[in-house]
Amino acid sequence: MRNRYLYITLLSFLGFSAEAAAQALAQAPQLVVSIAIDQLRTDYLETYAPLYSQGGFRQLLSKGMVYPNASYSFSPVDQASASASLLTGSTPYYNGVTGKEWLDRKTLRPQNIVDDKEKGLSPAQLLTSTLGDEMKIAFNGYSKVFSFATTAESAILSAGHVADGVVWCSQGAWRTTPYYPSGDQWLSQYTRTYSPAEDANRNITSLALRCIEQSGIGTDDYTDLLCVGYTLQPDIVGYQLLDHDIADLIKGIQRKLPNERVLFVLTGTGTSSEEREEENERFRIPTGKFHINRAASLLNMYLGAVYGSAQYIEACHKNQLYLNRKFIEKKNLNLGNVLRQAQEFVLQMAGVRNVYTSTQLLTSDSQLLERVRNGFNIDKCGDLLIDIAPGWQLVNEETHTSSTSRASYIPFPIIFFGANIEAQRIATPVTVDRIAPTVARAIRIRAPNACSAEPLF
Repeated sequence: MRNRYLYITLLSFLGFSAEAAAQALAQAPQLVVSIAIDQLRTDYLETYAPLYSQGGFRQLLSKGMVYPNASYSFSPVDQASASASLLTGSTPYYNGVTGKEWLDRKTLRPQNIVDDKEKGLSPAQLLTSTLGDEMKIAFNGYSKVFSFATTAESAILSAGHVADGVVWCSQGAWRTTPYYPSGDQWLSQYTRTYSPAEDANRNITSLALRCIEQSGIGTDDYTDLLCVGYTLQPDIVGYQLLDHDIADLIKGIQRKLPNERVLFVLTGTGTSSEEREEENERFRIPTGKFHINRAASLLNMYLGAVYGSAQYIEACHKNQLYLNRKFIEKKNLNLGNVLRQAQEFVLQMAGVRNVYTSTQLLTSDSQLLERVRNGFNIDKCGDLLIDIAPGWQLVNEETHTSSTSRASYIPFPIIFFGANIEAQRIATPVTVDRIAPTVARAIRIRAPNACSAEPLF
């Protein structure tokens, strides 16, 4: 009899525990909406606050958990590398996305990060799992993942390796890739029926709202993911227009799902409009031009004088120089010595603030090199990375491109809204790689496989 009572008590306890676990699981958001905005800045966002509608930026800022001082833990940052970092919770050192373009050492030709010889476009160069991938794994493929953006890089890299629908706008038309299965008839029908308007952000908002209505996301027991990528015109009109889009997006989702069952996450890509050379000259700000091609030629002449005449520099791309490793190995030269010689020579050039070697970034544990090392990837980057002085232009005469260097910190926000999150403002500086583990904890799944950052809460 005594054993019988003990057995009943144990069953009751287990039943209570199972019920409590089920209730805890039920509290997880049914839908995660990740909103990434290119060119978003905290100072502009707050400056234009009086002009916003009640349901857009103003609602997020007043009712959300706001981190106004966000940044990326690597450099340089562009829309592609930011999209990858946001959904993988990692840096280019691990996820392989160093930027929109990278130089293929085999062909010495620049490649778009989502180019795929077989599928046309794909996330094949994204080397780690994403939040969407982990949701698919955790829920045995039942989670739905959709990604819509104004660029292919943002849409594909946010979607990850297994998504149900990926669409972007390009040259006045909807685009997708055969890499992702076209299982949802509503999506292919919508993109065939409705032509994009001139306003790319409005197109993405309309498509996202149609997804909410037609795809069934957020309506079952498996958490789903909707990624939305906007491109912001960094002026008062651009912020007002995007405010209306975000207000419509939130309202449309709240009409379909309770606010406590949806987790909105809004952040920026860490990019901002570049300085204009004429403005620096007009206001007497020290500036100059650093020609990467000329630097490569001078370095090749120097190495030729030291080790014998030959072609030591294979190519240059952006701010990077690529050494002819096969020739250096064939000549029995020590690569580390050659890199140090090259580093010391380039450091003497006007407009150069610093020079990093590939071996230095791979082996050093210096905190001073952390951001540069995080943005480096051995398979995607060159042997020498040249840091141009702030205000100087990096010029490539072969590709007829130029960019202006800027080292200042321009913060953007991370905002969590919905899912019973309390409104508060946290001024502590944070990095974007902490978003993925935070969302993973909220929906009770593991973080992406290269994510080592801690959740924000």
